Amino acid sequence: MRFPEVRARRLRKSKEIREMVRETRLCVKDFVYPLFVKEGIHMPVDVESMPGVQQLPLKDLVKQAKKAYSSGIPAVILFGIPSHKDEMGTEAYSEKGIIAQAIKAVKDAVPELVVIADACFCEYTSHGHCGVVDKEGRLLNEPTRELLKKEAYVYAEAGADVIAPSGMIDGMVSAIREALDGEGYEDVAIMSYSAKYASSFYGPFRDAAESSPQFGNRKTYQMDIANSREAIKEVMLDIEEGADIVMVKPALPYLDVIKEVSSRFPYIPLAAYNVSGEYAMVKAAGKLGYIDEDAVMMEMLTSIKRAGADIIITYFALDAARLL
Repeated sequence: MRFPEVRARRLRKSKEIREMVRETRLCVKDFVYPLFVKEGIHMPVDVESMPGVQQLPLKDLVKQAKKAYSSGIPAVILFGIPSHKDEMGTEAYSEKGIIAQAIKAVKDAVPELVVIADACFCEYTSHGHCGVVDKEGRLLNEPTRELLKKEAYVYAEAGADVIAPSGMIDGMVSAIREALDGEGYEDVAIMSYSAKYASSFYGPFRDAAESSPQFGNRKTYQMDIANSREAIKEVMLDIEEGADIVMVKPALPYLDVIKEVSSRFPYIPLAAYNVSGEYAMVKAAGKLGYIDEDAVMMEMLTSIKRAGADIIITYFALDAARLL
């Protein structure tokens, strides 16, 4: 009698056979490339905590968007850093704001590229929270939803293909859907950050987006890191409100959540955000020679897709595209 593991190894004996029977296939079309555009700069500015990532002026943003599209990446997601911040985050919904300008510039240069506009206020508010806060520093749901409607309209008007609300505001999807439909933008999709955890992996992003909270934290509106059943509820609510794509963020520490959401809701596209801290750890360890950076990157991205993600938002998009 032969042992089962001997039979299994027949399908591992060569690279060609392993590829032939591979269950999960990573593709460049899986990726969304995040880009940071900053108002008032004339040259790219390196983000120290995210090697290879830069804050970009408009002209360089367009160059990066073109590079992404020529590499086969189908979509970018845009984050803006305004030159002026205030308590209400007014630059987020200004028709002359940096993201409205960026959307127009990218769509004019690369019309076929899918442009996703992150819709939040942490980059635009002087206090660094994701919406309107009261005197005690509590995030106010209803006033924030009203501003999200304005923001979504401005981005749709500028040419965004997808609006991505990321603040974990209750009812944000239905509010944005109502605003878009009411202005004739029924074809603009919503990708909701449905299960966004209050994670410690966001630090480098906050450097890049200049969005650290000036007091307190975001644990009162982002999800507790210990909960998974709650994620199912959040996703279900967003689907009921009209989300076209749902998201789990971060990716690696929440592969179990990605798997569960994918299994429970197979009829809706699922995005996973391979966040800045995940990226920075690989870059740092690779620089020190502790790991094979490319191999770890590809293993990481494959694990996210294997867990059930249809879309992977990742700063590795260009690097991974080079290897695929």
